[in-house]
Amino acid sequence: MNPQTKSNSLQSYQTILYDRALHPELFPLRERRVVRHGAYEAELWLMPGGHLFRFEFGTMCASELVTDQEGNLPDSGVLSAFLCAGERDFEHRFPKAKAGYMTTVQTETLSENLYMSTYEEMMDHAREAEAMSFAWHDSGPCLSVLDVQRYSREIHLQSYHLIAAGGVVLRTQSIFEHE
Repeated sequence: MNPQTKSNSLQSYQTILYDRALHPELFPLRERRVVRHGAYEAELWLMPGGHLFRFEFGTMCASELVTDQEGNLPDSGVLSAFLCAGERDFEHRFPKAKAGYMTTVQTETLSENLYMSTYEEMMDHAREAEAMSFAWHDSGPCLSVLDVQRYSREIHLQSYHLIAAGGVVLRTQSIFEHE
């Protein structure tokens, strides 16, 4: 999918939690990173305006997908799906694996000046934190950033997706944890 043809409606953004890994050919990947730490492995995919966060621990595998892609998404393995507009908290337990997932999703529509200020702050943050980032142009400067922190029993991911059309800022804070 070409970033210039993406739908930028805040209403189309959704978070989907899968109980499996997904295949990269379904998405317009711009950067990929694998993180191995202690007993878990995580994989991060950065896309224009979206991301995938896969977590494996023992035999458990789960994936968080944040996307505005409305078609060609897998139906198999969906544990939960919800729209990102507004503010939302969600938790899911994996009792067999003694693991859990939680996320907070927040969206804002900013004025042009505030959007550009936020864009510049996020560009600086991505550089300073050595976070994954991808910038593109679609009705103005757009940016997606993934910033990860590793801990012994959990991994945290902060994502920031800035879409110039409409001044949309989508933030997520997600955690996968295990006992």
